[in-house]
Formats: sequence, structure tokens, C-alpha cells
Amino acid sequence: LAKNKVGLKNLYKLVSISHLKHFYRRPRIPRKLLSEYRDGLIIGSACEAGELYQAVMRQADNILEIAAFYDYLEIQPLGNNDFLIGTEYVRSVDDLKRINQQILSVGQTLNRPVVATGDVHFLRPEDGLYRKILLIGQGFEDAEHQAPLYFRTTAEMLKEFEYLESTQAEEVVITNPNKIAGEIDDLIPVPEGLHPPIIPEAADRLREMSYNTARSVYGNELPQIVADRLEKELNSIIGNGYASLYYTAHKLVKKSMDDGYLVGSRGSVGSSFVATMCGITEVNPLPPHYVCSGCRWSKFIADGSVGTGVDLPDVDCPDCGQKAIKLGYDIPFEVFMGFHGDKVPDIDLNFSGEYQATINRYTEELFGSDYVYRAGTIGTLADKTAYGFVKKYLEQMRETRRNAEVNRMLKRITGVRRTTGQHPGGMIVVPSDMDIYDFTPVQYPANDSTSGIVTTHFEFKAIHDSLVKLDNLGHDNPTIIRMLEDITGMSGKEIPLDDPATMSLFTSTTALGVTPEQIGSTVGTLGIPEFGTHFTRQMLVETQPKTFAELVSISGLSHGTNVWTNNAQELIKDKVTDFTNVIACRDDIMVYLIYRGLQTGDAFRIMEQVRKGKGLQSEDVTLMKNQGVPDWYIDSCNKIKYMFPKAHAVAYVMMAFRIAYAKVHFPVAFYATYFSMKVEDFNAALIIHGEESVRQGMTAILSKGNEATAKEKAVITILEVVLEAMCRKIQFLPVDLYASDHRRFRIVDGKLLPPLAALEGIGVNASLSIVEARTGGEFTSIADLRTRGNLSKKVIEVLRENHCLAGMSETNQLSLF
Repeated sequence: LAKNKVGLKNLYKLVSISHLKHFYRRPRIPRKLLSEYRDGLIIGSACEAGELYQAVMRQADNILEIAAFYDYLEIQPLGNNDFLIGTEYVRSVDDLKRINQQILSVGQTLNRPVVATGDVHFLRPEDGLYRKILLIGQGFEDAEHQAPLYFRTTAEMLKEFEYLESTQAEEVVITNPNKIAGEIDDLIPVPEGLHPPIIPEAADRLREMSYNTARSVYGNELPQIVADRLEKELNSIIGNGYASLYYTAHKLVKKSMDDGYLVGSRGSVGSSFVATMCGITEVNPLPPHYVCSGCRWSKFIADGSVGTGVDLPDVDCPDCGQKAIKLGYDIPFEVFMGFHGDKVPDIDLNFSGEYQATINRYTEELFGSDYVYRAGTIGTLADKTAYGFVKKYLEQMRETRRNAEVNRMLKRITGVRRTTGQHPGGMIVVPSDMDIYDFTPVQYPANDSTSGIVTTHFEFKAIHDSLVKLDNLGHDNPTIIRMLEDITGMSGKEIPLDDPATMSLFTSTTALGVTPEQIGSTVGTLGIPEFGTHFTRQMLVETQPKTFAELVSISGLSHGTNVWTNNAQELIKDKVTDFTNVIACRDDIMVYLIYRGLQTGDAFRIMEQVRKGKGLQSEDVTLMKNQGVPDWYIDSCNKIKYMFPKAHAVAYVMMAFRIAYAKVHFPVAFYATYFSMKVEDFNAALIIHGEESVRQGMTAILSKGNEATAKEKAVITILEVVLEAMCRKIQFLPVDLYASDHRRFRIVDGKLLPPLAALEGIGVNASLSIVEARTGGEFTSIADLRTRGNLSKKVIEVLRENHCLAGMSETNQLSLF
């Protein structure tokens, strides 16, 4: 037990050591280390597995010496240890009583308090059933004979020790536990309040950067709407101590951009205009507006009549005649940091998956490796695994239960903690004047010391409000954009988001030069992130979006829960309202209600309730009706369970639109990039035989219906895009042993050359081995290829079947002439 802050920190260090050093199969702490970190700790003698109980049970000679090490001694209910009955030293329950009585006597001799403890593993006696199911499911042979380790009341504990004298029972159950509790300070496991990394210059640089960028865009005399938004945000960010978080995010994005990789933002960070001005996000949250890059003239449309700046008609600057830039997505700052600006900002960034390791190393360089840790996660028991555990238990017990009873048992164990892991991109940063043990122990994820990764022992959600978590997430879209840039030479940021031909893809296939009948889709978004699935393509068919704002709405609708299905979809179908008016993103509610005349605070509160699935209070309904909000809108709010942030939707749609632009204007580059990202599911052997072979492959998988495997369903998605490419007259070359890359598609004379990994049966590792081996010159034989590439017989057969080894002899032959 930790009795003060020093003890708590030492306890975290000891837990960390036990997880990182693996002293035993179960992590334990050597006495030497326990003594080293003993300051501030109260140490008890533990259960029957502890050395004191074992010594008393075996009647060792050094019992007093062992007991003297501990601050208090423990005894437990007889039922906890009745599994010992019948062993060498315990013949009956009387022996268990004798052991507890002797420990009590030792405590009196050494003046150590003796405490009755329960070794509690579950709350109620009946919960033992579920622990038994969990143990049997994991292969424990003694699960059926587990001890009754439930939480006992004071009265129940007194009854457990009624074989002691009444004063002794009261002492071990009530007096001594209270005595020890009285020695412990008021402690909380994680310090309250945010402890951001210390960057002394962060606040000044953030303010300077924000204003310098704003003036470079809007002119030295900032429009009032810009100046007001900047000041409001900066005061909240700096005033609440979040400047270092913003400045760090700026540095990470700048590093990635300097290295040639665009960064996509997630979540609500695009709601922050300061984040835009610092280059953290591309999303500009101001109302739709024009700005002239020449003379800095600007005009804002702040009445809600236009959804996004992208959708504004083109105009020339009235002052200098230059074509005006169109910006703004109309997103309130409150969505990101709360109505009072004091909510801890969560800046999630999508880095290229192939660049993620680099940005993580850079994060460690910024703060020092001793101050950066991976965010830990808790893996819980999934539905299917829980079902397997229940079935295994019933089989072992030879029991039959009704389905209702099986489902009840499932509910009790589903979600139980099973293992630990690591957040896919979460990096926890500790301020330089503290260390990680002020907040949490650390460990290897799943106790896997070979991983080379150290995570926080506490799940990141538990320390989210105390330490800064940087979400350096890996994502395909930045990688796709980088590949397209390398092939086309065009910067992703140069792509116009109002290109009419690209916009037409979301309602027709005309811009692709194919018909719906040819590709089996009435829209041209196959292969486009966020808009390529059957679900989202059907949404496009039903909504027929014509504007960028409508694409943002579709993204929001597709990611929400009870937002589209049984809600907006029905409103549109029944002609209650049109697509432009339905609720799509959480921000829509706040903005709409403000335009309707509600106070900002009320609009924010209602938005928060609805987006969390809490619906509307009666007073909210009254407020809304008083401002003319229609009944269908109120009813729609009450159905919603979860809503996507608009800034996240905007960021996703921006990336998707750029990729769609390449599909229209750089088709070969688009397909080369798309197939490279999906190479694990590509089947070059099927595709090389042409369009009819592709159609037959699709029919074969589709005929399986729900019996199709996840792998086959992924292949169908690939084949749809392959078929489209073929209909656009794009040709596929056969895989070439020497010319093909190991995993990326190459463009050769306007045709697509698949990589070696596109052959089913050749993995990425094997294909890389071939590419590395061929740098030493041509292979003299198949045997030479197999030896130099360290290839299996199976890989050689795949290469042979796909005519990659044509003309190559089986072995090297010695020529005499």
C-alpha cells in the first residue's frame, strides 16, 4: 500500500519493474528491490502464496525473522485456503485455523497489526461462476475448485473468524484495517489537472505564428471576424495551458510536410482557427468567404446560406481583378474545446502509414526518449471469444442451458479485461520536470518483452486529462497522395476542390468515359476513400450530391449512429425535408440553432446532449419550438446515438476529393496507386486473362453470398476497380521477374505492371527477397533464384505457373566448350 505520494511513486516503479523484468512467470518483486523502494509504502504479508504463510504452514524455524520484514500480517477466510486440505502440511480445516492463529500470535510478539483480508477477485458470491468460466476458457485445470474470493461485508468477515476470541476477531476485521487506513494520506492514482510538456516559448510563438499567418492571408488589417476568432481561441488555448500541445502538433506536421508527406487531421481539431493558422490542419473553420491573394480583399457569408467556401461561385476581386480564393467551412470552436474553452484538446493527426515510425522517432527527439511513452490500452473479451468460453464451460461441466441463459452468461463476461496493448498512434508526453512514475507504471504490451515497446500501464483514457497524448496515427490517404504526387508531379494542395468533372463522379460515371452497365455502379466513386463502399455509394444514389458541403454531410451521415438509417434517410425518402437540411454532423446542430436565434450556450448544450445520444430535455424542446424549429428536426435529434464532427468529415472529404481528382485526370496514376495500396488482395494471375476472367472471378465469389470469406469480399472490391480500369482501356502487363517492383505497381508505356507480391501465394517478404537477390545480376537458373532469394518451393511454383521463369533452366549446367 502507498501511504503518501512518495510511496505511490515507488509503488508505480515496483509495478513497472515487475512487468519489465519478468522475474517469474507471474511478475513478482525481489526483496532487495522492495527494500530499495520501501519509502512511503506499507507492506503486507500476502495470501497463502506469501512467504510468511508458507513458513507457518511448514513450521519453519525463521518465522519471526520473515514476519519482521512486514508492516502488517494477513490472515484470510478459511474458504480461501481450503484447497490446501489434503496436502502434506494441511490435513483438515483445524490446520487452517491453527495457521491463522499462529500468524496472529506472531503479530502480537512482534507488535505487528494482523489484518483479515479477502483476496477479493469478484464482488458477489454468484460471480464466482463467471470467473470459473473465464478460467476454464483459458485452460486452467483447477478452475472448478476455485476459492470463494468475493467481497465480504464486515458482518460476514466477523463470522469467518468466529473461531477466534471475539476481541481478536473485532481487532483483525475492524480495528487494524482502520488503523492502517488512517496511516494513508488522501491519494489519487493520477494527479489532477493537465501537465503539458514544458516549452517556455510555446505561448509567444503560438500567438506570433497565428497572427503572422492570418495577416499573410487576410492582410495587416485583419477583418473583425478573423481578429475576434483568433483572440477568443488564443485566450482559451494559452489561458488553459494548452499552448505547448498546439506548438508540438505544429512541429510534427511541419516535419512531415517538409519531408513531403501531407498530414490529414481527425476529430474536431479543424474546428480551431488557430490550428489552421499554425498549419496543424487544412480545415478553415470560419464561415464561407472570399479572400484575394493579391490585395487581401475579403468577403464573408455568415448567414448560413452557403455550406462551404468551396461551393461559392467564382468571383474576381473587386479591387484588383484577381480571382478570389474560396475558404471556410463554418465550424464553431466550441466543438473542439468546450463552451468555456477549458476542455483538454485532443489533436489527432493522420500521418502516412509508411512515415509513422519516422514521426514517432521525431517525437522522441523533441522531448527525449525518457519522456515519451506509447499509450497503453486494455483488450477486452470479445463476443465470439466469450461465446467460446461459455460453450467450453458447459461442455466440461456436461451441462445444457437454454439460449436465454447462455446469452445472460455471455453478457456477464463480454468486455472483461483480457490483455493489454498499445494505442495505434498515441504517444504520451511527460513534462521534463516530472517523470512517468508520477502518473503511471509502465510495461510491455501484453507482457511481451520482445516487442521493444514500453507503454503506460494505465489505459490512456485514465490519464488522458493529466498528460498530453499526441495521436500520431498511420493512415493510407497521405501515402496515396504522396504516391500520386511522385507519379504526376502535381502537389496535392494544388488540386482544386471545386473541379466540376471530379464532382460529377459522385452522381454519375460520365467523367470516366464508362457506362453504369459496364462497371455495375451508377456513380464513379469505386476506389475513392469514404465513398467507395456499397453503403456509401447507395447513399450517393439516394442523395445525388452536387456540392462539397453535401459530400461533407454524407461523410458525417455515414459515420454516425442512427443519423442516416431510420432517420435522415427516411426524412428524405418521405419528402419531409431535403438533403441540404438534414442533421449530418454534430456541429450542424449548434450552427443551425444559432441561426434560428437560440443563445450560443443553449445551442452548444443541446448539441452535446444529442451527439452523445442523450436526446433532448423537455425545456430544450420548448426553446427550439419557440424559435420555430420544426417537429421533424426535434424528432431527428431524439433518434441520434452518435454524431461525427464536421471538421473530421471535412478533412476526410478533402483527401477523398483529391484522390478522386486523380481518378478523373490522371487515371493510370490513380489505378497504380490504388492497387499498390491493396496489393495483398490483388490476384494478378486472374486479371492477366482479361475482362471476362475478371467478371467470372467476381461471379464466383458473389455466388457464395454470406458464405464468402473476408478475404474474398476484399478481393471483390479490388476486382470491381480492376474491371473499371479495363473498361477505361487501361491495360495490365504480366508480372515480370526482373521489371516488377516487390509491392508497388509500375507504369510502363501507359500500362500497369503489377508487382511480384500481386501474385497469389507470394507474400511481400518473398517478393522483397527476389528484388534484393536480382540486384546481384540475372539468375543463372531456377536453383540459383531459389538459393539467392531464399525462396520456398511454393513460391517457385507460383512464379513458374505465371510464366515468370520462362526460358530459365532448372539448374546450372557446366559447359565443356
